[in-house]
Amino acid sequence: MGLEMLLVDEQGTVIQGYITPSRIETYLPHMIAGSIYKLTNFYGSKNKTLYRVADPDVTISFSWNSVLSDLENSPVPFPEDRFRFHSYAEFEAACDLRGDLYDFIGHIKLVNEQTLSDGLVLDEVEIASSRRILVHVQTHDGPVMKLYIWDKAATDFCEKYKALGKPPTVILVTTVNPKRFGAGVFSLSSLSSSRVFFDMDVQATREYLAWYVFESNMDVANRVNAEIVTKAETATIGELFSYMNQKEAKVAWFECTATIDDVVRGSAWYYIACGGCKTKATKGPTTLMCKKCGKTDIVGCAEYLTKLTVYDKTDHASFVLLGDAGRELTGKKASGLVERYFEANENVGDDHVVPVPQALLDTIGLTRTFVIKENVDEEPADERDEAADGTVKRSSDGVESGEIKRAKCG
Repeated sequence: MGLEMLLVDEQGTVIQGYITPSRIETYLPHMIAGSIYKLTNFYGSKNKTLYRVADPDVTISFSWNSVLSDLENSPVPFPEDRFRFHSYAEFEAACDLRGDLYDFIGHIKLVNEQTLSDGLVLDEVEIASSRRILVHVQTHDGPVMKLYIWDKAATDFCEKYKALGKPPTVILVTTVNPKRFGAGVFSLSSLSSSRVFFDMDVQATREYLAWYVFESNMDVANRVNAEIVTKAETATIGELFSYMNQKEAKVAWFECTATIDDVVRGSAWYYIACGGCKTKATKGPTTLMCKKCGKTDIVGCAEYLTKLTVYDKTDHASFVLLGDAGRELTGKKASGLVERYFEANENVGDDHVVPVPQALLDTIGLTRTFVIKENVDEEPADERDEAADGTVKRSSDGVESGEIKRAKCG
């Protein structure tokens, strides 16, 4: 598609630049980060609103006779870093308009829905699998915002986090895209061009950190309740279906109170997972293997993968319990139930399907509040390597839609 650039002139004006695919190899090898160049023989053209990443509505394009000269002793003092920040109100006004991409800075409240502490350790296996990190960030005087950090930016976040040796206070992410997910939930999303900076990385983060530490930070920090930030929205089964059928539906958390009608039988109610990352293990010639960890000899353990049929006052649905959710419902680990079955039935083979245990059957008729994570095209379209997926199904019309993961109960 060509090479997109942001060009900054001696007056600090930012404009979009473009090199066609056939000319990338001519110019890119001579471009060095931090260098200053003089460009002659170029042409300008109006750019489409869809592809704009700077205020001017024109693009400077390299032509066949363009000359890029390295200025080793430039008299122009270019700033080392130059950021363009937007406030919460400005981001909200630009939401889903596909206009300019601005930078965002604020102080971190939560990382993957966990409060910051010296003992907070990032689950790098999970992050590598989901390819994203969710950070709740607050600016000087604005509300808490959800910031989704994807792909390479998520990897950079992890590396910087480990190098820092402690949870960062301030985060700056460049070229973020304001989007409205689900039922009007406003958030920011990183792009392939986004870069991540923490506390002392650049002047902008150092200045913000100084304000946060020495001025009115405590007053701002005390306005935010982390439990409110991550609280799931209450929904009926019918409202879950309605949400999932929206074209713009994205990842979201819901609380749904329902009665367990039955536990689906006739198929395995658990899966054998990697003892490390909980991904579904695969059978090798003589050992169990994990595709995610890349190990060819792992210790497997049983994890819940149980399908329940549930109902509320108006609708029926199927919920799938994964992992810890099953233990929360029954009070027993799946691995313990499986082990006890094989101990009591020594004559059955390893491939024998363990029948649904009484601990699960005893939940029939119970009314519980399930915390449902709706995973509806949350991320860029790529293959996902998940341990297991579940679906919600409306019994009245037989329509399946969306994915439900980790239906926790309480």
